[in-house]
Amino acid sequence: MSGHPVVTRRAALLGGLAVLAGCNGQAVPDLPELVLATGPPGAVFREIGATLAGVLDRALPDTRVVARETAASADNIRLLRDGEAQVGFSSLDAAVGDSGRPPEGMGALGRLYDSFLHLVVPADSSVASYGDLEGKRVSFGADGSGTEFIMKRLADLTGLDVRETLLDQAESADALTAGELDAMFSLTGVPTPAVSRLTAAHQGRFIELRGQADRLADAYPAPYIPATIPATAYVDVHATPTVAVPNILLARSDLPDEVARIITETVFTQSAAIAADRPEAAHINVRTGIATGPVPLHPGAQRWFRERKS
Repeated sequence: MSGHPVVTRRAALLGGLAVLAGCNGQAVPDLPELVLATGPPGAVFREIGATLAGVLDRALPDTRVVARETAASADNIRLLRDGEAQVGFSSLDAAVGDSGRPPEGMGALGRLYDSFLHLVVPADSSVASYGDLEGKRVSFGADGSGTEFIMKRLADLTGLDVRETLLDQAESADALTAGELDAMFSLTGVPTPAVSRLTAAHQGRFIELRGQADRLADAYPAPYIPATIPATAYVDVHATPTVAVPNILLARSDLPDEVARIITETVFTQSAAIAADRPEAAHINVRTGIATGPVPLHPGAQRWFRERKS
């Protein structure tokens, strides 16, 4: 039985899926529970995580799969390190940290999709550029999130001095609408639910981050890529230059290899079902799945990608 309450239109797609567990003849280890660390309300990590947990319930029929709500990347890494989760989402920059090395005791199950740094202000705000944020009330994302991680770096690089607060995406969007915030940052997939609500109600607009993307890419060339939020992603929003960061699915190194293989297979062969509710998942593909940067693949994931090529 699933450990999460999400029931969505993916059910029709999932009903026809074949059970993947043990399909290569390997015995599946006894694993009573699998905790998947996801993200906060209004975030793509949380949405995709809940959907993935539903798919994994079918791939691991003897395992209770729990999608755990978290603050996102840094919090997920902590939960994995402490043994409170076995699998979790993370942005690549948070995964390798300032050392540029992979987190100890973890491997990647694959690269998923890229997150884009959003800077959103109220539609009627006088803020026209990143520099106009000086002294204003700004959310840097949830405590322990990938948004907080990248914003700490960016603020240090640029000397940005704001009245910083730490709110998750849904809380940030609500505070922006209520006039309690002047701006919010969000490192997330495109489109992201909390931001979509703002733009659909014509209550928010984007600020470009072209120069800031270049600063990050110059200082930390591995995880950061100058990119553009497409005009088609949100209602009445122009294409907006920003920075993108790859997201990976991490697993504890002691996760049994066969379980890791099944999870990897499920993610990369059932991405269409996962994308039924979250379009970002449509970007999950085998071709880019092994591009996890400095983070090595978990042995179980390695085996699946190797089998896939043979």
